[in-house]
Amino acid sequence: MTPQEMRARIVRYGELVPCKTAFIDAHTPGSDQKENFTIIGGGVSESADQHVHIRDTPGFNIGAAGQPPKCRNSLHVHRTAEVFFVLKGRWRFFWGRFGTAGEVVLEEGDIINIPTGIFRGFENIGTDYGMIMAILGGDDAGGGVVWAPQVIDDARAHGLVLGENGKLYDSKKGQSLPDGVGPMPLLTDEQLKNFPEPTSAEVVPRYVARYQDLMALADKGPVRVIGADAVLRDKPGFEVDFITHRSADDEWVRSGRNDVLMVMRGHWRLSWEGGEAILAPGDTCAVPPRIGYCLKPSMSGEASVYRARDTDDAAGATWQG
Repeated sequence: MTPQEMRARIVRYGELVPCKTAFIDAHTPGSDQKENFTIIGGGVSESADQHVHIRDTPGFNIGAAGQPPKCRNSLHVHRTAEVFFVLKGRWRFFWGRFGTAGEVVLEEGDIINIPTGIFRGFENIGTDYGMIMAILGGDDAGGGVVWAPQVIDDARAHGLVLGENGKLYDSKKGQSLPDGVGPMPLLTDEQLKNFPEPTSAEVVPRYVARYQDLMALADKGPVRVIGADAVLRDKPGFEVDFITHRSADDEWVRSGRNDVLMVMRGHWRLSWEGGEAILAPGDTCAVPPRIGYCLKPSMSGEASVYRARDTDDAAGATWQG
């Protein structure tokens, strides 16, 4: 692979293109300053304005959310896996029908595998603009979001209507539902009874891994964070590894899989058959299966990377209460 071809598969943090109208709560006070980023794959955006950096999907999607302090993402459910790690800032994740069943605060580098089928939301509780990176299960993550009824009602009161076709219509721009397209139906009370309400004590030990714990474990090599035999045991259609400056080596990786490298801290030298590049914090690189590569820190000091890799497992439900 030529340097030009591989560099086209590197998305730089400083070149990310945000969408501020990605979801139904884009006008709702408290959620109206969100920025959504679709890095790899189509993602779950409901807006035609969403920019996609790399359209090829490796069995999962990569996205990100950027939010100023006190800005939150409204309660919703995914049908496939949703994994976040905190790139910048301090974040509170909460879940349940009204977001009151449980919560956890994550610091930079912490990772959470939010169980499928549970209403969830998140907010930046830090003092500066924050960013979280997301891994979404499946090639087609679109259509995989179901909003809590109160979110749809609040959005309508502020001019946004979600059609049953999954597209947003903004009355502030003179838009309305097209002929033959009805509004997205609200979940009924009977349907809502089927959504679990696990406590923090049930979710946090099984679905959250702390950055400092992973750093300690990585003394002996890369850490399997998500997978059948991982720190967070699950088979969501992808695996996640954690690599640090202490666990990286000079061996070439030939996984035969799609490897997506997401830099948490430090600068890394990525070498492949045909060239090399430096990856910085917040950068994302999609390495195709046929390419062998070597990843190691380019300078001294703390450095860490999350690596996602596709598997043959179905991108199914993860919650087993």
